[in-house]
This record gives sequence, structure tokens and C-alpha cells, in this order.
Amino acid sequence: MRATGLILLLAGLLAAGPAAAQGRETTLGAGDIVKITVFQNPDLTTETRVSEGGAVTFPLVGAVPVGGLSVPSAEKKIADMLREGGFVLQPQVNVLVVQSRSNQVSVLGQVNRPGRFPLDTANSRLSDVLAQAGGMTAQGDDTVTLAGVRQGQPVRLQIDVPAIFQRGDADKDILVQPGDTIYVHRAPMFYIYGEVQRPGAFRVERDMTVMQALAQGGGPTLRGTVRGLRVHRKDTEGKVSEIEPALADKIQPEDVIYVQESLF
Repeated sequence: MRATGLILLLAGLLAAGPAAAQGRETTLGAGDIVKITVFQNPDLTTETRVSEGGAVTFPLVGAVPVGGLSVPSAEKKIADMLREGGFVLQPQVNVLVVQSRSNQVSVLGQVNRPGRFPLDTANSRLSDVLAQAGGMTAQGDDTVTLAGVRQGQPVRLQIDVPAIFQRGDADKDILVQPGDTIYVHRAPMFYIYGEVQRPGAFRVERDMTVMQALAQGGGPTLRGTVRGLRVHRKDTEGKVSEIEPALADKIQPEDVIYVQESLF
């Protein structure tokens, strides 16, 4: 029974192997630079760029459509054209991606290393790409924006990154695709001034209260008081109003807190 189970396990792993390898294959696209060699035919060695139309120009056979093909499929395509044209009887073609431009994503905004990054695998997820960019800065927002194209239609998604890990929303760690742009906005801020130890601008944390905001500012000075606190807050139309909050009230983005001097 144990031997039978081992055989079934090995069979399952062997069957899964090709599927897993296929999932790691990347496809060629416009802008990619490839080096093509043919075994025992050094004169056919060519370094070329995939055109906007998805083709490369190769000696003897001319334009070869490789856009959207995996590297093994592109190798087979060129070999078939060489064989069918009678140029090489048994061609062994190798395609090496020298520089991948089509298989990249852009990461912008509040990350430690903004730029363009290649997708190492066909199943790269949002968290993988953010890690390549060095993660979000301390000023980065928890929610990131992903813009791209899915099924021929432009999409724009707002993704709560901490929720992926803290609440186990793994489905939000979506697969990224070539050409996607990920933007990390600056985190919402609040401002505090008056009789506080550290006046200035601070990040609004989740469910932050007025009391927690005061703590961020170091608390009132010896001359300050939490009585009569004032918060200047903008409404949806941009109009500023002044309110007297309770210490347990929630802080909102762009709130301005004023701590006044004690009268005694």
C-alpha cells in the first residue's frame, strides 16, 4: 500500500511538472530584443527586436511572427520555416531574450524604487511586483491603484494591500499582466498645531481617533489643554467648517487640529 501511494504521488508530480513549467513561460512582444542562433549555422546568428507588429526579421526566411508566442514556440516557428524552406534540414533553433520590454510593469508613486520591472513568471502577483519595487514608503497609502487592460478593455482597480495579509483576502493579490501600471498614492494626512509638543503633518492611520492624533503630536504642552479642541474639516464641496470633537471621534484626511492654550 505504501509503495502504491508513493507511485501515485510521483505520477502526480510528473503530471504537474509540465503544467507548472508552462505557467512560468513568458511570451514575446513588441520591444523585446532577442538573440537567435541555429546549431552549426553561426552565419544565421541574429540579434533583433520584435517589431510593433510582433515580428522579427530572420535571415533566409524574412519576417517571422513571434508576438504572443512563448520562447519554445518561437523556436519551433523559426525551425519550421527554415525546414520548410529547404534552408536547414534539421534546424535546432535557440531564442534568448536579451532584453524584455513587453513583459514589464510600471510601479510609480510612494515606493522605494519606482520604475519598470520585468515579470519573472507568468503568475506574478501584485505583492511580488511591490516587493521588486522595494515596498511602499512610510508615506505610501495602504490602497494602491492598478491600471491596465483585461480582455481588451481598460481597467482601473483600487486594491487594499494590508487586507491581503491581515484579513486573508488573498483574492485581492491579483495577477499582474504586461503593461500594467501600479500607482501608490501618498497616504492621507492630518495636521496639528498650537500648544502641542510636535506640531506638524502626520499620516492618518486606520480608525485613528482624535486622542491618538494628539499622541502623534506628543500631546499638549504644559500650557496646552485638550479642552476646547478645534478641528477644521473640509466637506465634499471643499467648504471648511470648525467643529469641537470628542477625543474618541475619528480623524478624517486633511483634518487640522488646533490645541489652544489653557486659561489657567
